[in-house]
Amino acid sequence: MSGSHHAGRYRHGMTADKVEVEALSAVTLIVADMPRSVAFYRDLGFDIRYGGEGATFTSLAAGDGYLNLALGTPPPDPFWGRFIVYVADVDAHYRKVQDLGFEPEASPRDAEWGERYFHVRDPDGYEVSFARRVRA
Repeated sequence: MSGSHHAGRYRHGMTADKVEVEALSAVTLIVADMPRSVAFYRDLGFDIRYGGEGATFTSLAAGDGYLNLALGTPPPDPFWGRFIVYVADVDAHYRKVQDLGFEPEASPRDAEWGERYFHVRDPDGYEVSFARRVRA
């Protein structure tokens, strides 16, 4: 199937009716220790909507979307990218993360694409970025 990245679904160069994406509903991470992961994300401001420390699947509220945690074996190198969470005050959130004993990868900084941000790794090594749009 020449030119096909996803056999049977899409072939490069095909034209199709545009489908509009409305929102990202959820991101799901595979975690090794549910109580540890739930505690980490609750400490960072996420609220449990389903499941919890004793569950094999937990949904945490993230604005209008969700961060899901599924108990399992995380990949050996979980750097698949990062997910970005908008917060009201990046610098205050950075101080909170430090006060909780977590080690952000660097201090908050302004990026050329118009966001102020910093990253921290969760207990399974996934990268979480806390950000806020900044005015040009």
